[in-house]
Amino acid sequence: MAQLPRSELDIIAAFGPHLAHAQGQRLEAGVEPDRLVKTHCCFCGQQCGIQLKVKDNTVIGFEPWYDFPFNQGMLCPKGVKRYLQGAHPDRLLTALERDPASSGGFRPIGYDAAIQRVAGEIARIQAMYGNSAFGILSGASLTTEKTYLMGKFARMCLKTPYIDYNGRLCMVSAGAGNKKSFGIDRAANAWDDMLNTDVVWISGANVAECAPITTSYVWRARENGAKIIVVDPRITPIARTCDLYLPIKPGRDIALFNGILHLMIKNDWLDHEFINNHTVGFDAVADHVADWTPKRTAEVTGIAEKGIQQAAEIWGTAKTSFMTHARGIEHHSHGVQNVLGAISLVLASGRIGRPNCGYATITGQANGQGGREHGQKCDQLPGWRDLANPEHRQHIANIWDMPVEDMPQPGVDAYEIFRKIETGEIKGLLSLCFNPKVSLPDSEYVSAMLDKLEFYTSIDFFLNDSARHADIVLPGSLQEEDEGTVTQAEGRVIKINQAIQSPGDARQDWRIIQDIAKALGRSKGFTFSEPREIFDELRRASKGGVADYSGITYEKIEAQNGVFWPCPSDDHPGTPRLFEPNSWNPVAKGAGPFYFPDGKARFNVAPYTPPTEDVDAEYPLMLTTGRVISHFLSGTQTRRIGPLVDQYAEPRIEMHPQLAMRHNIQEGDWVTAQTRRGEITLRAQLVRTIRPDTIFVPYHWAGQKSINRLTIAAQDPISKIPEYKVCAVRIAKATQAPAYASQLEPQQ
Repeated sequence: MAQLPRSELDIIAAFGPHLAHAQGQRLEAGVEPDRLVKTHCCFCGQQCGIQLKVKDNTVIGFEPWYDFPFNQGMLCPKGVKRYLQGAHPDRLLTALERDPASSGGFRPIGYDAAIQRVAGEIARIQAMYGNSAFGILSGASLTTEKTYLMGKFARMCLKTPYIDYNGRLCMVSAGAGNKKSFGIDRAANAWDDMLNTDVVWISGANVAECAPITTSYVWRARENGAKIIVVDPRITPIARTCDLYLPIKPGRDIALFNGILHLMIKNDWLDHEFINNHTVGFDAVADHVADWTPKRTAEVTGIAEKGIQQAAEIWGTAKTSFMTHARGIEHHSHGVQNVLGAISLVLASGRIGRPNCGYATITGQANGQGGREHGQKCDQLPGWRDLANPEHRQHIANIWDMPVEDMPQPGVDAYEIFRKIETGEIKGLLSLCFNPKVSLPDSEYVSAMLDKLEFYTSIDFFLNDSARHADIVLPGSLQEEDEGTVTQAEGRVIKINQAIQSPGDARQDWRIIQDIAKALGRSKGFTFSEPREIFDELRRASKGGVADYSGITYEKIEAQNGVFWPCPSDDHPGTPRLFEPNSWNPVAKGAGPFYFPDGKARFNVAPYTPPTEDVDAEYPLMLTTGRVISHFLSGTQTRRIGPLVDQYAEPRIEMHPQLAMRHNIQEGDWVTAQTRRGEITLRAQLVRTIRPDTIFVPYHWAGQKSINRLTIAAQDPISKIPEYKVCAVRIAKATQAPAYASQLEPQQ
């Protein structure tokens, strides 16, 4: 690999052979493990292979797993230190109940008594108000077996329509766009197709910090001659060595995609044969982008005309290409439009469904792909079936052996569940590995709604910030305490292997759910004795669906180092690359490679709309949010791992020196950022890698340090994803430090 800038070496820590020397302190002290367990990292959607070192039912370190093809032994800083959470003193070892004698405190309660209390409250609320008065919020970092079970639990056991999951905050705009364009939602390629392509386009993806191992694919593609285009309001680490960086204003991505397509058409950089034979709708899109001249595109996006023209030429004249994006273009009130614009560039070039050509969305959560395929979304049944479709409903009712008329109709998205709490339609809530108080926008509202519930129970392995509002907290399981499958970013189904037993009264989550069903007297369909049994039922439920797992077994996964779905039969090897010319799918049935009856992909007109809350005289700046490499999602895990906290202990307000100068702000000063929903006071971090009209704050912290107290609850009308990536804000140098500052180490 070519010599990298120091900044990128700092970001992508512990790559390759260096991992063997990055083991934990306990191993350095000479403790030898009893065994090695091949499994996967518990964090992002890359799901890198790792070998956990186990001693006396404790994970004490790791070894690289060089044979797993995706990461080949490489891990990011979170993966290197992930094992340190297991023995943390905050680990929940017993169930907790709210103590009425204390102010917001808890006291231990026996596990069986806690289960009886939860079941009793569910039964009471449903008897008084109806089945739909109880809701479920589930997680996308669970095994697919658990996500399948949660959908079944809501619809068969509780018979409530109200279940959704925290993938609503991650991949749903990409999923909706993919489904509208391709008829299927999955990365079209394994990342290997990136390695020998002519150009890699990265929009709204801070790859080096949010998906670090993907960075190695980009670097290797560059070393093989690929041009790299990065579109982002910030010069992220991956942008520092790209060939063309486009500093877009937050929320203007569809304008850029329309402008690029305009130039592709003007210069005839099109694959007419592919467009004519394998797509529909191109003429309408061509008419729509006719007005998106470089001048207009530049005015809207804030990108120079020269940069727009360069990007169009690099992309348009390439023979092969790989388009990828992430939450930066998806976390918007028009996120689906942005995704459709990106896909239009892929379809117009015809560069999909063949080697070294591809399209992929970078999955954020551990099982962000599998977690959105098998039934825990508000409108979905296993196998990517539609809950409102009578044929699909009947198929699943047959698998579950329940009357189809008892199956609820589609419910609402995760944020709308809180609006239904406000109106009194939902009185009780159960959450599993979901921390809405930190992860949902306008979070003061979310906190108030948690307190309004008649009963709330949280299942997690730490007392997360939302669980502090619960009446009962049930101690769940870490990833290494269970087995099952997850589906990583490429669409590869892989196996999580159990390394240790859950401590104390903690239970595997699927056992907790079944215990609640039994206590309710509704145990039919919830008597699985192991995850393999759940997966076997999932296989049957998914058969014939778009996300067909029926030919995948635990044994095949381990033999092949993962199996790409769809895999419709025992002798099918899986599908690493979608949309190849002779590929077959259950929707097109030989008519073509795309998942529509005629086998053709769809161009979709994607009009530009500005952010819901644009800048004005009162709030003249843009606030955008995202992740840092040291932390993950709401920080429930990573804020408890010492070395990761040391790397990035507190959130800061990232701003350009020009902006800081206008407000007399120096590095490290306390700064107050204010939106129409609230304010936050954090230290300033001055960087030249951000637009001067934009500030950035990471979202991994809770309480007074939670930036989602300020973000807007506007949602995409199709995907219902919140608009985390842009809202109007103003800043001022703080007159005093915030109250929490006294809890921090002195500023160095």
